[in-house]
Amino acid sequence: MLSDVTIQPIMFVVLFAFLAGGLWIGWTLAVTGTVLLALFRDIPLDKLLAQEEVWIRKGVEARRTRSVSRIERLKTMRNERAERREIQGNVRMDVAQAEKSGKIVAELTNVTKSYDGRVIVRDFSATLMRGDKVGLVGPNGVGKTTMLKLILGEIAPDSGQIRVGTNLQVAYFDQMRAQLDPERNLLDTISPGSDWIEINGTRKHVMSYLGDFLFSPERARSPVKSLSGGERNRLLLARLFARPANVLVLDEPTNDLDIPTLELLEELLEEYSGTVFLVSHDRTFLDNVVTSVIAAEGDGNWREYVGGFTDWQVQSARAAALSAQHAPADVAPKEAASATRRGTNRTVKLSYKEQRELDGLPERIAALENEQKDAAARLEDGSIFVKDPAAGAALSERFEAIELELLEALERWEVLEAKQRGESA
Repeated sequence: MLSDVTIQPIMFVVLFAFLAGGLWIGWTLAVTGTVLLALFRDIPLDKLLAQEEVWIRKGVEARRTRSVSRIERLKTMRNERAERREIQGNVRMDVAQAEKSGKIVAELTNVTKSYDGRVIVRDFSATLMRGDKVGLVGPNGVGKTTMLKLILGEIAPDSGQIRVGTNLQVAYFDQMRAQLDPERNLLDTISPGSDWIEINGTRKHVMSYLGDFLFSPERARSPVKSLSGGERNRLLLARLFARPANVLVLDEPTNDLDIPTLELLEELLEEYSGTVFLVSHDRTFLDNVVTSVIAAEGDGNWREYVGGFTDWQVQSARAAALSAQHAPADVAPKEAASATRRGTNRTVKLSYKEQRELDGLPERIAALENEQKDAAARLEDGSIFVKDPAAGAALSERFEAIELELLEALERWEVLEAKQRGESA
């Protein structure tokens, strides 16, 4: 038998091990809890950051009040996000490039196209070269899609000539939206029937490729129908860039993209050696990517400008000023004087409908913010995805929709307030 002298040291060792083990477990739980708390705390921050980025990138002219504090808050959130990105990882994207196209992609000479008696394109001429990154600018319905089809030789002009370059391999971003099978998982969507994909002559496992687009292995096995709007757009980009092409056509690619993906898409397109045709209302994105702009100027007239969106604005304003200088001398002073009398900072009475809308906007904004807060709390909790994945996906979609509705309401408030103060909206 063991004596008391022998038992006491053993009991001391056991007690010490128990206490030490308890402290270790407690410390481990505390650290794990801190990490999880930080993770869930950052979810609403990322959502708010995405909303603020949309606000600042849209460039609404009516935004004149309450803007300085929002810009400063955005800078602070960008800094916080940059610090956390160091350990969270980023999207990494490669594009599969086909053989180079001919030096000339398209040459249009005095091209005109009409539909149902309406002139969509009138007497347009341009030469587009390999490596050009062209932005198409104009209001919805003006004929940007028609212009693209003419450039790529998909439709014939009513008059004029179009010469399309050789060896064009075109990949369309917008067409892939309709090609997504909601029942297929992400792996089969990117590489049907194979675990490997070839990017620039290098074989890559499809799971690793999807990981470059921030899809976890578990998410990669999920059906397309379970994706949120942002995830679906990331999948579309992954599918687009997996196909060999020397011409990319992107129609509003920035919709629903999160900020890291958007920034890296800009970098990818800047480095892409092929030709890019880009339709977008995102002015900053256009400024950062395109080398020229083809702009609709009304009545079927289109004109090409060198540079991005801002360069187009400056050049078109200069052209308008030169045209005004050549206007009849007796007309211009009268119009200028009339505009001055109409204008300066006088209060404007809103219509009954506009006044009702303005009065109801604070309540609508408050309701949207409350709904957003409630949705964020349920998403942070995460239990909805366990109980009902479909309801979780629907809630994620609704959360993104609330952000856009809130942004639109805030901008509408700015427009109506500016109009009431007599400022141009």
